[in-house]
Amino acid sequence: MTIQRTSTQEGHSASPPNSNDKKENNSKSGRWLWFWVGMSGIAMISATAGALLAVSLSSTPLMQANLSADEAAVFDSDSISGGGLRFSELTRPVNVLVMGMSVLPPDVKNPSSKFKDLGYLPQVNSFDGLADVMLLIKFDPQSKKLTMLSIPRDTRTEVEGYGIRKINSSNLLGGPALTAKTASNLLKGVAIDRYVRINVLGVGKLIDALGGVTVNVPEDLKYQDDSQHLYINLKAGKQHLDGDKALQLLRFRNDGRGDIGRIQRQQLVMRALMDQALNPATLAQIPKILNVVKEHIDTNLTVEELLALVGFGVRTNRSNMQMLMLPGRFSTPSEYKASYWIPSHRRINFMMAQHFGIQTHRNLRSFKPSSLRVAIQNRTGSDRVSFRSLMRKLRKAGYGRIFIAKSWSQPLKLTRIVAQQGDENSAESVRSVLGFGEVRVESTGSLNSDITIVLGEDWLDKLSAPKSDEIPLF
Repeated sequence: MTIQRTSTQEGHSASPPNSNDKKENNSKSGRWLWFWVGMSGIAMISATAGALLAVSLSSTPLMQANLSADEAAVFDSDSISGGGLRFSELTRPVNVLVMGMSVLPPDVKNPSSKFKDLGYLPQVNSFDGLADVMLLIKFDPQSKKLTMLSIPRDTRTEVEGYGIRKINSSNLLGGPALTAKTASNLLKGVAIDRYVRINVLGVGKLIDALGGVTVNVPEDLKYQDDSQHLYINLKAGKQHLDGDKALQLLRFRNDGRGDIGRIQRQQLVMRALMDQALNPATLAQIPKILNVVKEHIDTNLTVEELLALVGFGVRTNRSNMQMLMLPGRFSTPSEYKASYWIPSHRRINFMMAQHFGIQTHRNLRSFKPSSLRVAIQNRTGSDRVSFRSLMRKLRKAGYGRIFIAKSWSQPLKLTRIVAQQGDENSAESVRSVLGFGEVRVESTGSLNSDITIVLGEDWLDKLSAPKSDEIPLF
């Protein structure tokens, strides 16, 4: 600015010799830079479109089920993606039901199988069995949010035509259409536009195709089940997992929390995969990845629609990715002979209104601080932390149901306020009381909490200079 003023005032240039030449060169360089950026973008779109066309023309369809007209009518047939060069653009909100299928041994339909005496059963690629994993994913280009709701496989609900069952049986009884009906009824009538079924073998190949995943394994995990080909042996700590090891983490459920603990670990893996895999380079690799896993996928999404969903994921800010779990509780032995996850319909009403836009006649006011269960979890890396000042501050703000959750050994840098039941507004209120921390809508906190405060290393920094109303760290 000074040089420009001097030049104007004195009527001559105060710039160094040949500055105009340098400016002209810089301008040309800038134009060339933008030219190459533009050309690279065009090349990526062209390569993706070409590979997409090749997949569409040369590969088997992604849809492997033969749905009747009535079954197909369960899903919305309206287009979800743009045409022409806008093929990777999502044009409206979409709800996709994703099912992770267990791999069936051959004696499910043939008890006298010749494999019976082997002591184990070989894996068979099938989509006809129980749905071990169930997710409803909302892709919303209007709010720019991606919301994933995990439905525990043991959820007790009504399956149309079969009475009260575990929800994972709905696929075995009536395929994706009956599963979509059952999930929609459970979730207060939410529309389901598309479905995806992917089996265990496909998940492993998909993770390998994405280059593996780096994740913090929360604890040592060891389990063996020959009949399921399930051999799990993982050590705690941050590590890069290939498809096989990632499957071990995804499938482990022998920790006393069953499928609910497994859902928490699944959310850890999904968050890590999204952080490292959702980028423009992944978008261009989708057709190649599909060729690797296509035989393990059954979906009524077209390749173009799938590309649009991934494209939306690429453009979604990580803070707008939310992970929920169906609110509920474990059944007690005195209630039922089988073990169930008993859904909390009051909290489901609230969750579906807040995150899926499903309004009901129920009162959907936010929960009062006095009714919220707030857990405090230590991930500071120190086992000598005092929580008294923090608890005193929360109680002063009206939070009376506070408890200490089991700590994790792996330190966390920044404190998280986890909306365990999906109540983002309450989590934001807790954050405002604390004055620090990152709000996350996910189900990785304490199972018995509404909000979990996961204290990171930044909490130690705040305690290193105590204020008058705080109690020292040690």
